Amino acid sequence: MLSCVASMGVPVVIMHMRGNPKTMQHSSNTNYGDDNREGEGVIAGVAKELMQRCLEAEKAGIPRWLQIVDPGIGFAKNLNGNLSLLKGAEKLRKCCGNLPFLYGPSRKGFIGTISGEDDPKERDYGTIAACLATVRESGNGAGESCSILRVHNVKAMKQAVLVYEAIMKAK
Repeated sequence: MLSCVASMGVPVVIMHMRGNPKTMQHSSNTNYGDDNREGEGVIAGVAKELMQRCLEAEKAGIPRWLQIVDPGIGFAKNLNGNLSLLKGAEKLRKCCGNLPFLYGPSRKGFIGTISGEDDPKERDYGTIAACLATVRESGNGAGESCSILRVHNVKAMKQAVLVYEAIMKAK
């Protein structure tokens, strides 16, 4: 697939995932080492594996400026792993050479686990909270931790981000 993308000269999203949809939530795929140190295990593990894929993409002819990385929220991550990746979005982006980041926490199972909401269509409020955790400014002038959000309820997310940005820009 990488050679096909390279031949087309288009951007590509490189998503982190271990295993396949049937095996990704097995403990062998969700273990990232010592997750008790503020998510260091999952952040370092995801960053290392994403950067390996980015290097493969570059070797296939896809320049870094056409690569967008996605930490794969909900894919081969347990609850704490997902939360650590959201909380550590800025650190993860730095570990990945400040490439553009896409986050897609929309209506994911971890939101249902936290909120007790079984129906994914009723998880938009939790989605907004998860997304806002990734769009915050870095504080060092480096910009946002997240470049692209993948959500189901675009209208609600747009409104939330507009209000959040206005609050952050207030004097």
